[in-house]
Amino acid sequence: MDDIISKFKTPQECIEFAEKCTNLAHKAYLRAIELRILTHGEKNEVEKELLKAIYAYEEVLSQKNKRRTRASRTWQMVKRYGIIEAAEKAVNRRTDAMGYRLLVEMGLQDLTFESVIVRFPKVFSPQIVTLAKSKLAELKGAKSHETY
Repeated sequence: MDDIISKFKTPQECIEFAEKCTNLAHKAYLRAIELRILTHGEKNEVEKELLKAIYAYEEVLSQKNKRRTRASRTWQMVKRYGIIEAAEKAVNRRTDAMGYRLLVEMGLQDLTFESVIVRFPKVFSPQIVTLAKSKLAELKGAKSHETY
């Protein structure tokens, strides 16, 4: 890869290459998530979106830890309560701002339990929908106040 980069003649070529790679990386993460969901068999749309959220979180953990990392506690809750109730319980806990921030950095901000709950409010309890909305607003507000 360094050979390719060393052949660029202008800053614009470098920027265009970086943008293409970022876009391809994002698409590759989404495809990996989709392929993992296929192992779960037939699921309804909400369950698929919640599975995407879990696998997106695992991608974040894996990037952070620099090794494949499973969301073990989340999977235990899914096994014990089912995916809908597990998502509600997870949202009802203290906010994991670091996980959200890392998902945003990877372009996966729509793949959080909170985002899924807000998109499918009829499936979840009204209290959880309200809580999910407030957490998303809080997290987005915190993100916009960061300095770069």
